[in-house]
Amino acid sequence: MNDQSTSTMTRRCLLKNSAVGFGYLALSALLQEDARQAMGAPAAELAHFPARAKRVIFLFMKGGPSHVDTFDYKPQLQKDDGKPLPFDKPRVQFAPTGNLLASPWKFRQYGESGMYVSELFPHVAQHVDEMCFLHSVHGTNPSHGGALLKLHTGSDNFIRPSMGAWVNYGLGSENDNLPGFVTICPTFAHGGAKNWGSAFLPAEYQGIPLGVASQPSTAASVKYIDNPRWTRDVQRVQLDLMNAMNREHMAHAQSELSLEARIQSFELAYRMQSKMPEAQDLSQETADTLEMYGLNDPVTQDFGRQCLLARRFAERGVRFIQVTHSDTKVQWDQHGDLKAGHTKNAAEVDRPIGALLADLKRRGLLEDTLVLWGGEFGRTPTCQGSGANGRDHNPEGFTMWMAGGGVKAGYRHGATDQYGYYAQENKMHVHDLHATLLHLLGLDHERLTYRHAGRDFRLTDVHGLVHREILA
Repeated sequence: MNDQSTSTMTRRCLLKNSAVGFGYLALSALLQEDARQAMGAPAAELAHFPARAKRVIFLFMKGGPSHVDTFDYKPQLQKDDGKPLPFDKPRVQFAPTGNLLASPWKFRQYGESGMYVSELFPHVAQHVDEMCFLHSVHGTNPSHGGALLKLHTGSDNFIRPSMGAWVNYGLGSENDNLPGFVTICPTFAHGGAKNWGSAFLPAEYQGIPLGVASQPSTAASVKYIDNPRWTRDVQRVQLDLMNAMNREHMAHAQSELSLEARIQSFELAYRMQSKMPEAQDLSQETADTLEMYGLNDPVTQDFGRQCLLARRFAERGVRFIQVTHSDTKVQWDQHGDLKAGHTKNAAEVDRPIGALLADLKRRGLLEDTLVLWGGEFGRTPTCQGSGANGRDHNPEGFTMWMAGGGVKAGYRHGATDQYGYYAQENKMHVHDLHATLLHLLGLDHERLTYRHAGRDFRLTDVHGLVHREILA
């Protein structure tokens, strides 16, 4: 026998020659999943423990809304307007700021819980008894790019899978004909597609973008969803032929996982042709529903359409839905002209968000849908800009809120200092936010890992603490 015949067979060759390469294993897993669903097994079996939430709707306010002007009332800030900050500012700041700046908006208490909300959000304020305010969130990066990546991926300096991709990887979609992760009108700035990408996770777990932030939400649709040249039957034959060719190639290729992901993306695209247009067809909604979301008002119609689409995707089993409020001019990034900018932004989102919460509740969806609201950071209580009418970036302490999905309703968690600069009580780092979100979905953030480059990666890196105080 020659040397070649007696040489040790590599693991890759063994897998290929025995016809159980990664592609075949993936196909086997898919068949097992089909069988499991046919037997009526619940999707919760994929979780590590019983979940409080089945899905997430993330309402992302790009630019960094000011917590001290929206949901974190600071009476001392109002009293000390114009005075110097009585303690040190952070060592690393995005830009210099001056003295304390009182909020130009009035706050009042709402609901049985007596939560303080500014006059910017009269519609959202009607739902405070369903909400859990997180007043001590903090991050590590004062720049938009790093802070966006940190919030979305858990890392501000490396390419990592987004939290939507991790959730999709961990649980999958409840609807085989729709993606598990949809992002509506995402921004291409400050990290762009990395904020909804899958990085080293298989490509089928990345977010499917519908539209972009710089265009009206009426253009938020999947491109090329319809093929007028060929019937569905013809497309099925074409797809089967292409899949057969791809699998034959996969038996000899060096990148089985990426090719398997491509095969799955083709299959999903085929199935989406009938289901995605139906999910986005708002003509099925009643006139009262359209009015409730503000689609008849030019101020609220754009974000209202996004929120209504989010509800429709949620009730059809999409696991993670992100809705982004952003534009190329104002956003929530008011270094100057704070009152005009925040007034404009809040007017666009307040009514649609209130409608979404009310609609989810009346349909019985809020109980197992986790709604998350917030930006990449907050704003300083000190003034910035000419005329002292702006606020700088502040990752040291800010507010986000959750509703539904197993969190305590009408509850305040954590606190910033008396002016709202630093998180002080029950501090919740972004890693903690991610760990808690995954926990609500039945996923242990320390066990939801993926092996890449010789290391087991996770959304929370090597950090993260579940804040069990907010669990209902």
